[in-house]
Amino acid sequence: MAKSHTHFKLYKPYGYISQMYSNDERQARKKRFLKDLYNFPDGIMPIGRLDEKSEGLLLMTTDGKLSNTVNQSGIEKEYYTLVDGAITNEAIETLCNGVKIGVKGEKYLTKPCKAKQIDTPSLPTRKKKIRDERHGPTTWISITITEGKFRQVRKMTSAVGFPTLRLVRVRIGDIYLENLQPGDVETLSSIASAVI
Repeated sequence: MAKSHTHFKLYKPYGYISQMYSNDERQARKKRFLKDLYNFPDGIMPIGRLDEKSEGLLLMTTDGKLSNTVNQSGIEKEYYTLVDGAITNEAIETLCNGVKIGVKGEKYLTKPCKAKQIDTPSLPTRKKKIRDERHGPTTWISITITEGKFRQVRKMTSAVGFPTLRLVRVRIGDIYLENLQPGDVETLSSIASAVI
């Protein structure tokens, strides 16, 4: 009989690390981890990651095979990104076509993706202040990628001259962040059919 697995979606808040805990005592004392958000079952793991300063949709599962499949499958991941400056059409086109970023000390050309300017999205206010319009213009864009290199979206916007000020993942495949608030956790009956 196949083992039944448990799946969740959550809004990873700014300032949390995308792992359950750390064996590094110093890091464990100073950082915040996913175990602090919810009483997750044993064997749970995040599918992919969001860096400490990024927020939004994170999927969790007890199914290691599924986690690996989702990470390798090239599914779409959509991010709402607040960038520093009034982004140009040329910069958005460059993002769409692929830009060179540093990955593990090597230059890497990102795969073509979808990028467009959007109106200010309805997102929860972030506790840590983001610089405001008094210090120059900012722009919200949507970026949808099918890969997930370390800090990829941040590196991409920086490569075209518009550093990321806030980054929120809003979709993985057909699973959306919807109205979750930072720290909210919701049980999912299935993940595979919505993302693979």
